[in-house]
Amino acid sequence: MIEVEVKAKITSFSEMEKKLENIGATKSKKEFQEDIYFNSPIVNFAESDEALRIRTTKENDNVDIFITYKGPKIDKKSKTRKEIEIKIEDAEKCSDIFEAIGFRKVRTVRKNRQYYTYENFEISLDDIEGLDPYMEIEIGLKDGEDYSKAQKSIFDLFEKLNITEGFERTSYLELLENLNITN
Repeated sequence: MIEVEVKAKITSFSEMEKKLENIGATKSKKEFQEDIYFNSPIVNFAESDEALRIRTTKENDNVDIFITYKGPKIDKKSKTRKEIEIKIEDAEKCSDIFEAIGFRKVRTVRKNRQYYTYENFEISLDDIEGLDPYMEIEIGLKDGEDYSKAQKSIFDLFEKLNITEGFERTSYLELLENLNITN
């Protein structure tokens, strides 16, 4: 799968919720996410622009756990990249396996995420521990599909929501890591 994703910093969740409601976007779910990121013993993911994580999501009493690999970004405007994800049963055991074969934990990123749906877009408002509020808009495509139309439609939707700046290609992991370097 190719994930076509664009992220932008926003000033207010309540203001953005009103804008999303005004265009007809529908709240679909709210969940807490905890992402444990790992670095490879073979390739430095920070340099190769890849990511490997274990994500635990909690929505009410439901808990789901996934392993996700994200490939390098494939353009200069967005966070478009290959994404492979599989559901697993036990985050701790998976983490133990990763560490036993040489992967190293880098950081845990925690966030509350409110999802919205609008046409073929998945929109999320992200409250990340340690960062300002962000909004992500994404479209999932099959491998090999041309992502340029999807990317343009995402930027058009941002413009419809009066967001024309504050776009960020850096992951939440990288943003938090950069805060540690500068602080």
